[in-house]
Amino acid sequence: MELTGVELNEFLLKKAGKTWDDVIEEGANISDIDSQSIKKFIEDSKVQGRLPDTTGLSTVQILDKLRLVEEKKLKRASIILFGKDPSRFFPNVTVKIGRFGLDGSDLKFQEILEGNLVHLLNEVQVQLNYKFLTRPVDFAGMHRIEKGEYPVAALREMLLNALVHKAYMGAAIQIRVFDTKLSIWNEGLLPQGLDIDSLKSDHNSSPRNPKIADACFKAGYIDTWGRGTLKIINACKEAELPEPEIIEKDGGVQVTIFKISDGGPIGGPIGGPIKKEDSGLIADLTERQKENLAIILENNTISKRKLAVQLGINVSAAQGHLDTLKEKGILERKGGTRGSWIVKDNRS
Repeated sequence: MELTGVELNEFLLKKAGKTWDDVIEEGANISDIDSQSIKKFIEDSKVQGRLPDTTGLSTVQILDKLRLVEEKKLKRASIILFGKDPSRFFPNVTVKIGRFGLDGSDLKFQEILEGNLVHLLNEVQVQLNYKFLTRPVDFAGMHRIEKGEYPVAALREMLLNALVHKAYMGAAIQIRVFDTKLSIWNEGLLPQGLDIDSLKSDHNSSPRNPKIADACFKAGYIDTWGRGTLKIINACKEAELPEPEIIEKDGGVQVTIFKISDGGPIGGPIGGPIKKEDSGLIADLTERQKENLAIILENNTISKRKLAVQLGINVSAAQGHLDTLKEKGILERKGGTRGSWIVKDNRS
């Protein structure tokens, strides 16, 4: 196999008995570490109780307990986990989130998030809830399953897998949100001896960034048994959703989870997808009106302000679309401004 770029660099490091995240970053010092991120990390770790006692320790001493310094010099892993501005040292310590229409060429809007791993783990959830997902998710409640929605446990594992296994000298993590599916891609091929089929059954853990993985284990974010992909698959199965798609793509790994099994549009008369026999409901709507209806069908109490945010338009434009749907006899508001939308079949 011919190795180039990131893969060649990692191969040479491995021959020298090192991994990328275990290398000292000579240009960094303790002032580049964000103390608030360490504080958040320690708080998170209390749930599992895996982190050694850090009471009264300085930042350097805490990093030393995590094996993230060597002779008081910072290793790359410490910057990825807790750095104030990791992108100052490494390119693309970034998560890009895009909301797409029918396919990957139809980008509606996007957000680009930068920061350390502890920050991104929280900020990605905030942005997904605020702008990209119809129903909010709570990563802290990762065992909660909601039928018809993306399972929280699956989303969390997908994001953590991407953050822990990313080739940090490569491209940004990319999250694509469609009407009926969501995918997360990170650069970095599977380690030697693992293939896609292996990820769907019991397999050993082989992290690309073992220092980062060990810290995430101590914080209770992950385990060390290679169960991440199995958790994603099982979470979707419990939620009665299709099996996730896991593929190697463009020098990395992409995991996709699906909302419904028939591949049709989101929504439908409250509680399920639009079926073929209901196609008359949306036959004469514009694409933008269909988007409005799809969101309302998923969340029939959504406000026009939140609807505008999800569509990437202003509030008056969102109100105009709602008025059109009401004029067509498809929507009706019950209970005033704080009530719920009723979707009516106007074919009769």
